[in-house]
Amino acid sequence: MTSTTLPLSDGGILSFREAGRGAPVVLIHGVGLQSAAWGPQVEALAGTHRVIALDMPGHGGSSPLSEGAELPEYVAWLARALVALGLEKVSLAGHSMGALITLGFAATHPECVTRAALLNPVYRRSAEARAAVVARAGEIRQGGIDPDTPLSRWFSDSPADRTARADVARWLAEVNPHGYATAYGAFARGDATYAGRIGAITCPFWTITGDGDPNSTPGMARAIAEAAPRGRALVIAGHRHMVNLTAPDAVNAALRDWLTCDTEGATP
Repeated sequence: MTSTTLPLSDGGILSFREAGRGAPVVLIHGVGLQSAAWGPQVEALAGTHRVIALDMPGHGGSSPLSEGAELPEYVAWLARALVALGLEKVSLAGHSMGALITLGFAATHPECVTRAALLNPVYRRSAEARAAVVARAGEIRQGGIDPDTPLSRWFSDSPADRTARADVARWLAEVNPHGYATAYGAFARGDATYAGRIGAITCPFWTITGDGDPNSTPGMARAIAEAAPRGRALVIAGHRHMVNLTAPDAVNAALRDWLTCDTEGATP
């Protein structure tokens, strides 16, 4: 599955991968990764849906946003991306930073979102955790990119995790440093930007995380789901931050259920 590019209305370039036919599902990866990180989900869902995995700004082949861009600017980028793709209403899923973009878009463009899923989302960090991640963002902005630190948080030493870790390490090595630093800054400062608007999101709104994720915790996932009228939380035992890669069967099964849930009636 190769990357395709489209021009955006602001003069930037959108890069993405897609497969399948049917109702559109749009996937947004996390900081430092690229659309290829959704490989297991694209393969699993393309039999029933048109699945489009986007390269976030400054990642893969997509143009970066301006330095200092904050989360609302990434949400506005997503709006431009959907226009470029000719999509009016989508099922939207995001991982980590992509989850923050998904939340922001669902809150500000509800008419465009059939359902939303947040994988390993962050939500209202403690003051201590927020200070730590903002400090890391500052170090990254000064050129202090240390891939081993996030990799050690995201993965265990299990055989399955080692395979996924090698892929993620490669993507981190390929990322544009400016795009990475800008996105990480928005991620560090964006955990509460749309948190107060979750109660107004009326579509099916699911969260998924690993029970061993120290930063996108089960408590965060449950709190988001409890704040949403049609929220539902799933915590996958024995996994950390990259559940879509380390627990693809469980995540794919959950996303299939999410894609078939009734968008008008009660959440099952």
